[in-house]
Amino acid sequence: MYYPEPISKLMDSFTKLPGIGPKTAVRLAFFVLNMKEDDVLDFAKALANAKRELTHCSVCGHITDQDPCVICQDETRDQSLICVVQDPKDVIAMEKMREFNGKYHVLHGAISPMDGIGPEDINVPSLINRLKDEEISELILATNPNIEGRRPRCIYPDL
Repeated sequence: MYYPEPISKLMDSFTKLPGIGPKTAVRLAFFVLNMKEDDVLDFAKALANAKRELTHCSVCGHITDQDPCVICQDETRDQSLICVVQDPKDVIAMEKMREFNGKYHVLHGAISPMDGIGPEDINVPSLINRLKDEEISELILATNPNIEGRRPRCIYPDL
C-alpha cells in the first residue's frame, strides 16, 4: 500500500510503541488525522513534556518530576522497610492499593543471563548502597515472577 510520507512516518512512530503492530499503527494514525488540530497539539505537547520533565528519583529510581520523589520525601513512611519492584508501574500499582507504607526501590528491569542482563545492568548497585547506608530492617522482593513462575534467587547471598 502507498501512504503519503507524513502518515507513513506517523505509522512507523506508532509501531515503536510496545504492543502496537502495523494494523494498529494504521488505525491510530488515521484516528490522529481525524482529531481536531488543538487536540493533536495538546497530545504532542503532553508527550514532549513527559519526556522533558520526568526523571528518575536519585534515591529509589521511581519516575518523578522532583528529586527526590514525593515518596522518598515523606517522613511519615516506614523508613526501615523497602519494597523492591521491577518498574515504576509497580510502584504506582502498590500505591493505589494503599496497603504499603514503606519506601521503594525500582530496578528498571530484571536480571536475565540469557539476554546478557546482570545485576550491574539494572538498578541493583544503588540498592546495595541503600542497604549499607540506610537503617533497613526488612526488604520485600516484589519483582514479577519469571517465565517459569518463580521468583528470582538472591543474587547477593552474603548480605
